[in-house]
Amino acid sequence: MPRPFSQACENNRDPICQILERVFADKSTILEIGSGTGQHAAWFAKKMPHLRWQTSDRIQNHPAINEWLAEADLNNLVAPVTLDVSQFDWPQDEYDGVFSANTAHIMSWPEAQQMVCGVASVLADGGIFGLYGPMQYSGVIEAESNRAFNARLKAQNQQQGIREFNDLNALAASQGMVLREDNPMPANNRLLVWQKSNNNTSAC
Repeated sequence: MPRPFSQACENNRDPICQILERVFADKSTILEIGSGTGQHAAWFAKKMPHLRWQTSDRIQNHPAINEWLAEADLNNLVAPVTLDVSQFDWPQDEYDGVFSANTAHIMSWPEAQQMVCGVASVLADGGIFGLYGPMQYSGVIEAESNRAFNARLKAQNQQQGIREFNDLNALAASQGMVLREDNPMPANNRLLVWQKSNNNTSAC
């Protein structure tokens, strides 16, 4: 049986990696939230051997991740921990980088809030949080393809949908994170980069 495969991961891995190689250049331990198929983890750990890349996801996705990890056979690529942002079961370790791709829009807004708050709880001072995916700005989804995608998400589950940049940024700020970059990406996506500047966080 073939390994689970995402064409989107294959398409976007290089543009994402170019940015992560820069913002994670001086980092050492990374937590990936929602590792999915495991393709991103296998590629990024190979391209950034100085990083210890910790995968995570809901337990039902672990078999796919482990298949990709076994194929990659990299010493810096770590087997997934169980992480469901709605269950508050965050790792007890501290990380100097966190990355997540295409997760915020498939979560409910309360779950997305819990994700950002959880990131702040495990991110070291000066640590980087990179969040990849489609965004809307001041209520506007510019690309027709993203508007159609948002409609499909809403049809599946009204709690899903492309997130508002201003809401995410305000939430990150409330958790002591400062926006450093808002990178336009191929296929009408963005890669947001925040840096944790202090531990003065609001209650979630």
